[in-house]
Amino acid sequence: MKRFILLCCIILCSIDMMAQDTVQSSTLGAVTIKSRRTSGLSRMGGVENGVNLGQAELFRAACCNLGESFINNASVDVNYNDAAVGARQIKLLGLSGQYVQMLNEGIPASLGASMPYALGYVPGAWMKSISVSKGASSVKNGPQSITGQINVEYLKPDDDPSVQLNIFGDSRLKSEVNASVNRHLDKHLSTIVLAHYEHDFGHHDDDGDLWHDSPAVTQLHLQNRWKYVNGRYIMHAGVDYLQESREGGQMLSVTNPFRVLLDAHRAEAYMKHAFLLNSEHNTNLALLANGYSYSLDGTFGPKAYNNDHLSFNSRLVLEHDFNEDHNLSTGLSFDFNRLDETLLQGMEFQMQSKYYQPGVYAQYTYMPSYKLTAMAGIRADYSSYDDRVFITPRLHLKWTLTDWMTMRLSSGKGFRTSNPLAEYHYLLASGRDLVIEYSVEEAWNSGISMDFYIPVGKKKLMLNAEYYYTDFIHQNVVDYDSDPTKITISDLTGTSFSHTMEFDASYDFSEELNILSAFRYNYVRCTYGGELLEKPLTSRYKGLVTLNWKPMMALWQFDVTLSLNGGGRMPKPYLLADGTPSWDEEFPAYVQLSAQVTREFRHFSVYVGGENLTNYRQPHPIINADNPWGSDFEPTLIWGPVHGIMAYAGIRMKLKI
Repeated sequence: MKRFILLCCIILCSIDMMAQDTVQSSTLGAVTIKSRRTSGLSRMGGVENGVNLGQAELFRAACCNLGESFINNASVDVNYNDAAVGARQIKLLGLSGQYVQMLNEGIPASLGASMPYALGYVPGAWMKSISVSKGASSVKNGPQSITGQINVEYLKPDDDPSVQLNIFGDSRLKSEVNASVNRHLDKHLSTIVLAHYEHDFGHHDDDGDLWHDSPAVTQLHLQNRWKYVNGRYIMHAGVDYLQESREGGQMLSVTNPFRVLLDAHRAEAYMKHAFLLNSEHNTNLALLANGYSYSLDGTFGPKAYNNDHLSFNSRLVLEHDFNEDHNLSTGLSFDFNRLDETLLQGMEFQMQSKYYQPGVYAQYTYMPSYKLTAMAGIRADYSSYDDRVFITPRLHLKWTLTDWMTMRLSSGKGFRTSNPLAEYHYLLASGRDLVIEYSVEEAWNSGISMDFYIPVGKKKLMLNAEYYYTDFIHQNVVDYDSDPTKITISDLTGTSFSHTMEFDASYDFSEELNILSAFRYNYVRCTYGGELLEKPLTSRYKGLVTLNWKPMMALWQFDVTLSLNGGGRMPKPYLLADGTPSWDEEFPAYVQLSAQVTREFRHFSVYVGGENLTNYRQPHPIINADNPWGSDFEPTLIWGPVHGIMAYAGIRMKLKI
């Protein structure tokens, strides 16, 4: 490991010296003065509370995919669901990622059966920016947002024509290649082709339990996007294809190994049409639609699970400004889903769910001055899945009290149609029986945030304080506690809620140096077997400090992130055959450190970094690893990192054409 890091640093410095020699031997023909790059992180300026992460922010870490893009973010936690399939999961406001609505350039993403792996399906090199809004968001994108929305913007077809290449490799023998080419075919039409390939050459067992620490992943992902502009008409369209395999479980050196094998295929197409009807009042009509097909074949030791998911959603949106103070957005939506599932667990079970969801919404925005914005929205959706109409009201207020203080308030309701077996199929790796009941999830979310911009010296200290409360009416509760022989997913009986408080501060000590610090506290409770308990596997708090230093005309960049992850509750342990508890009742707090050095050149940049430099790993993440065929085998209780130190290096290249 040390040799790997030393070699990368030597290569980086050598390239730098060669570049300096080149500059010294050339003739200075012109001087171009450019502003320094910002950190790429900014707060949303609208009525919703959240942050925007630009490419500069994403490039501060390896950022191989969307699931690894929040290493410098205090609000979003990312961790593995389990040690068997290696699926990533985000948590926002102390709650699981299924309560966050995912958007692809403003179009609701149809995750469905692909939800456990969806974060790994968005390559980091393809992303132009990420917007994270907290709380109940705008009703125009649907009723699914409960704790927030994450919108991903991709590289654009109409960006400056270029070829971009990103090559990455790490000390765990994972390699990755990303490429993009965009062209302007004429003054109206442009296109971009995106390609991604990754492969794990290594099979790692750092803790010596004869299990893969995480599965070896091979993924091929292709996408083609188009944009057409002609007068008052704009069209976006694209197609996407992905193929991925995951190979995990016990090492092949074990006799009769417990294998975890997954093969996934996904195809998607989307289109957006916008018509500007009246430029004076910004009146426009937009039609958005996307279709999605996903299939998964999975093996979990003696169990087999397959699914096929077809999804179609469409939106018709009308926007109109009556004047500078009043805006109305209204529209219709229609969603259709069909999910076929087959489960072999001793006996074969076949299930099919087919449901549709038409909806209508209206949203009114009042902005009498730059100091006050009020946005009120309501939508009604009929769910054939539950045979009822859901009313979703939402309200947002933004008030700029002074030039240095802004307050935001939000409150609203959200609901989502869930597919528990598809979303939690990784639990099949457990030796326990899996018992599932289906339900629609429904909750209220309310929050308040305060932004402060305080002059300190020649710069401004930026402070943010926020509080959010989420209260569930219906929820799919994953219950490890009630029965040691079962994992039960059933509708909430009792109460379930979360309180989240966060404070963060950011200060530019100079044009070269920025430091961000943050602290978040989670108080999350849910009813399990008639008893109100702390939600298991959820950290009670998180502290974060990030440093971004760009000396020498920003040719060099140094990024360091230190995070403190608070302890929490484990599910109630059971007794093993020798009478000892299966695990501790609590998991401890732990510290992680990551760092990256980047050197910028004219047409490319080279980066070297390391993750989990504190080398902290969850001890024995797999319970009863010696007997995976037994009922007390448990690989799904993951609360910390399963990998030790990981070093990496890569090159980013951009050539104009």
